[in-house]
Amino acid sequence: MTPSDRQLHALYLLGIALNAIGLAYAIDSGEYLFAGTFVLILVYIVFRFRLTR
Repeated sequence: MTPSDRQLHALYLLGIALNAIGLAYAIDSGEYLFAGTFVLILVYIVFRFRLTR
């Protein structure tokens, strides 16, 4: 059974939101290495989100 596009979009949006929160927290804490990791993950999730549209 495959998830529908609507479910995938919801999961991608949730992932984008959680990564944005993590990115903001990492920058606020001064942890720039972790912030860079969050940026890479965020770019990947946004890229995958755009492919499913």
